[in-house]
Amino acid sequence: VQLQASGGGLVQAGGSLRLACAASGRTFSRYVMGWFRQAPGKEREFVTTISWKLGRTLYADSVKGRFTISRDNAKNTVYLQMNSLKPEDTAVYFCAAKYSDYGLGLYRQIYEYDYWGQGTLVTVSS
Repeated sequence: VQLQASGGGLVQAGGSLRLACAASGRTFSRYVMGWFRQAPGKEREFVTTISWKLGRTLYADSVKGRFTISRDNAKNTVYLQMNSLKPEDTAVYFCAAKYSDYGLGLYRQIYEYDYWGQGTLVTVSS
């Protein structure tokens, strides 16, 4: 699976952005998808994940209520809608994919994911 993230950019605090991650491959619907981010000088951290069955979701506390993950299996794409952005959301955002036979699985650890996109930079100005 190859992942291509897009949609990053510069936005003022309080603004919104929507990231997209397009995946290649015919079995996208069997992949758990996740978003992670890495701020300058910090370790990569979990943001959110979505199961491939029923679209269950899990969010980091820092983004809960502001970010929404969704997926369109027909388009092999996962989205991250980011609202009420804060300067501390500034980071490179990475999408990741994990093949799973368990459709309701949710994963938040970096090592659990099999494939990674190249990252897209989100900069939030104060």
